Amino acid sequence: MSEGPYLFDVGVTAIAHSGTPVDETPLSYVRQAIAGEIDAIVPYASVIGAHNVLTSYYGVSNKQASQLMQNFMDSKRVHWYDGMSEEVVRNGFSQASAVNIGGWDGYYAAVAKSEGAKTILTIDDDFEKISGVETNVILSPEEFAILNDYLGY
Repeated sequence: MSEGPYLFDVGVTAIAHSGTPVDETPLSYVRQAIAGEIDAIVPYASVIGAHNVLTSYYGVSNKQASQLMQNFMDSKRVHWYDGMSEEVVRNGFSQASAVNIGGWDGYYAAVAKSEGAKTILTIDDDFEKISGVETNVILSPEEFAILNDYLGY
């Protein structure tokens, strides 16, 4: 495993709560975070994003997704990042434009750096373009193929 603290990207939280055939690896990270076995940083914005992914792509009802995210938010051992300051957002856009990634990815990279995360746990290899933090893409190519098949892609 890469070095922590770990910033959780939207995809990790969403898949962990999705009930898909590939949810075990992301769920193991969520369980470790809840138990305090790893130092996890989770932006509140990513929990909202995970809710959107659960309801839009994984067929989870709004009610169930809301309950799942609220239950996750009850964890007291997770470092919940509640900031969206102008400085962090601007740094995120600078990251995004420098390596040609999306604005949300740039924001999460800026949060990781500002909060001292050593590794971003993600399903998105775009973070590998960011200097100063490690990237741990938590799904194998085989798991991505299973997920894409499950989603009908």
